[in-house]
Amino acid sequence: MVSKGLGCLMVTVVVCNIFAAAASLALMAVAIWVVVDAYKLYPISAGSGKTDIFAAAWIAIFTGFAFFVTCLFGIFAALKRSRGLMLTYLIIMFIIFIFECASAITAVTNRDYLVGNSNLVKQQMLQNYAADTTQGKQITDTWNKVMQDVQCCGTDGPKDWIDFQSTYQSTFGTSYPWPPNCCKKLSNSEVANPTNCRLGQNTDLFTKGCFQYIESMLSRYVWVISWYGFAVLMFVFFMLLLAMVYYTQLD
Repeated sequence: MVSKGLGCLMVTVVVCNIFAAAASLALMAVAIWVVVDAYKLYPISAGSGKTDIFAAAWIAIFTGFAFFVTCLFGIFAALKRSRGLMLTYLIIMFIIFIFECASAITAVTNRDYLVGNSNLVKQQMLQNYAADTTQGKQITDTWNKVMQDVQCCGTDGPKDWIDFQSTYQSTFGTSYPWPPNCCKKLSNSEVANPTNCRLGQNTDLFTKGCFQYIESMLSRYVWVISWYGFAVLMFVFFMLLLAMVYYTQLD
C-alpha cells in the first residue's frame, strides 16, 4: 500500500513537472516578446530613467529557461526515486523561484512609477524631443511614430508644446507651434494642410494626447511579465510542496 501510494505521488510529481516545463517555455517566450519591444517604446522608458520592465523581462527569460531545464531534471530525479537528486532539485528550484519573484515584483513596481501619471513621460518628451543627441534622436523617432500611428499629439495634448518650455519650441517653434507629426500627413510624409496645422484646426491637428496609448502598451508588457509570472510561481509553489512530500517519503 505504501509503495502504491509512493508510486502515485511520483506520477503526480512527474506530471506537474511536465506542465511546469511547458509553462516555463511560455514564460520565456512572452519575456522575449517584451525584450524585442513589439511597440517600440523602449526609448521613452529609457528617457524616463526607468527600464525595469525590460530588466524584469531579461530575468524572466533566464528563469523560464532555468525552470524548464530544472523541471526536466526533476522528472529524472522523481523517476530515479533518489533522495539526493530530489534534494538538489528542490534547492535549485527554490533559488530560481526567488529570481522569478524578483522579476514579477520589479515589473509591477516599475509600472506604477513610470505610468502612474503623465508628468514623467511629459518631462522627458519636452526635454529630449528634437534634441541633437543620440537619446534625443531615438526619442524623437519614437514620438514621431507614435503620434502618426495613433493620431495623437504630445503627452496630454497639443497644448503640451505651448504651455511648457521644450527643446522643440526653442529649436523649431517658429515653424510650427507643435511638431508636424501632430498633424495629418500625405503619403509622401508632407503635412497635408500646413496652414490648418499651424492654426490648430481640428480637421488636421490630432487633439488627443498619446499618454493613454503609451500607458496601455507598457501595461501590457507589465501584465505579461508580472501576472503570468505570478501564475507560474503559484503553480511551481504547489508543485514544490508535492515534491517535498515525495522527498520525505523516499528511503
